[in-house]
Amino acid sequence: MPKDRSTTDSSAGVLNASGTNQVAPKGAKKPKLRRRRLRESDVNVVDQPMLKKALGGTIVGNTMEWYDVGVFGYLITTMGPVFLPEADKSVQTLFLLGTFAATFIARPLGGVVFGWLGDKIGRQKVLAATLMIMAASTFAVGLLPGYAQIGIWAAVLLVLFKVVQGFSTGGEYAGATTFVSEYAPDKRRGFFASFLDMGSYLGFAAGAALVSVLQLTLGQDTMEQWGWRIPFLLAGPLGLIAVYFRSKIEESPQFQATLDAQENLAKDATAGDTAASKGPVGIVKAYWRSIIVAMILVAAANTAGYALTSYMPTYLTESKGYDEVHGTLLTIPVLVIMSLCIPLTGKLSDRIGRRPVLWIGAISTVVLATPAFLLIGVGEIWSTLAGLALIAFPVTFYVANLASALPAQFPTASRYGAMGIAYNFSVAIFGGTTPFIVAALINATGNDMMPAYYLMATSAIGAVAIYFLKESAQMPLPGSMPSVDTQAEARELVATQDENPLIDLEHMDMPLTAVESNDGDAGKVPARV
Repeated sequence: MPKDRSTTDSSAGVLNASGTNQVAPKGAKKPKLRRRRLRESDVNVVDQPMLKKALGGTIVGNTMEWYDVGVFGYLITTMGPVFLPEADKSVQTLFLLGTFAATFIARPLGGVVFGWLGDKIGRQKVLAATLMIMAASTFAVGLLPGYAQIGIWAAVLLVLFKVVQGFSTGGEYAGATTFVSEYAPDKRRGFFASFLDMGSYLGFAAGAALVSVLQLTLGQDTMEQWGWRIPFLLAGPLGLIAVYFRSKIEESPQFQATLDAQENLAKDATAGDTAASKGPVGIVKAYWRSIIVAMILVAAANTAGYALTSYMPTYLTESKGYDEVHGTLLTIPVLVIMSLCIPLTGKLSDRIGRRPVLWIGAISTVVLATPAFLLIGVGEIWSTLAGLALIAFPVTFYVANLASALPAQFPTASRYGAMGIAYNFSVAIFGGTTPFIVAALINATGNDMMPAYYLMATSAIGAVAIYFLKESAQMPLPGSMPSVDTQAEARELVATQDENPLIDLEHMDMPLTAVESNDGDAGKVPARV
């Protein structure tokens, strides 16, 4: 049942039925206040064509981001001789993995900057900017001269462009998950948000498939000479198409409502605190507990995700003796099947809850990591595919639900900024550095099972964080009104609000109003407020 915390006293004034502040006369008796009851006009009825357009416009950006991740990850062993031809192969690999990690180290700054801007000027504008910068920096990598032309400066410029790209992607996933979560109906938020990660992994698979085709048709020598440039140069026209689609989407209705509330905040002394937009420092102070929980979950999920995607081709090539082509090809079918299953686990979370589905991801990682790498170690194609599938299984349950679970931990006014901080700091420390860390662990210990132990450790900690995660399935987002598919559903929600355990007026930051006032509910004051 909704929590009974909505009645209070105040001498500052009350909100009348129109939602504006009405100051009480001096010496007047302090009125009792309660959260105004939910009206049908409060409920957001989703515009289905606009939802589809918003979903498509955000998916293209995530697909673009992971296309580059796939291309770069699968070209690591090819690009080493291009940028550091005089170094040992192990040094070349560590340099490229370190460059990959540098991309993620730049993400927190991008997350802070773009998250703050997204909460100030809107999600759509910021997401268009991040996509343009991301595509331009990827395209620029394809134009870089190699070591033979400008010496060590080639490696320096490569790192620089990847850092710029990391800065832009810092605002991409946090903004995309925020945007789709605010657009989607409450009862199907997990399903719609999961399409973001489906697009991400399909983008990764597309990049990997393109690299594989080029390696098969051009050969390794031609790939090192100029073939490696093709996937990066394709990011230019692909980026223009993606920017076009993203420019056609409108601002999310939930955020627009919050902007309207912020305009009244100065007038309404009793307006809810969650309607106020906070800067990065204010966000950390106000929501540090939720940020820590989100960071741990992102670390657990992305450690497994990046081990499967960005590191696995290098692991298969350098530790298990596969050539570059087979090291790439073996992961593609697993990624495609996993991507197609992600919306199913997203839909499952709408039915049974985010926490149970995330529990499956964490526990199955701990249980399956060791058998997965033992199967890969057999060295046969069938065993390698089976091992990759065992790693993909928990990733499917992890990533499908972070996109809906994490934005729901923060109020609308500060959601983009909080997501930008939590997601990107965690990815920088744990996710994007996974390939570098596990490669260094193997080199230091000589034990090819170190990746499995690393995944088990991060997921064990992630399982603890799930315990503290607030369940959000089918509930309105904090600080926002309910969002439904049809007007009939809106009428039913208002009529049954007293019995609906998913409706919490304080959770939605409903304005305060005097108990005696007529608030649009036929003058009735409910027995339970």
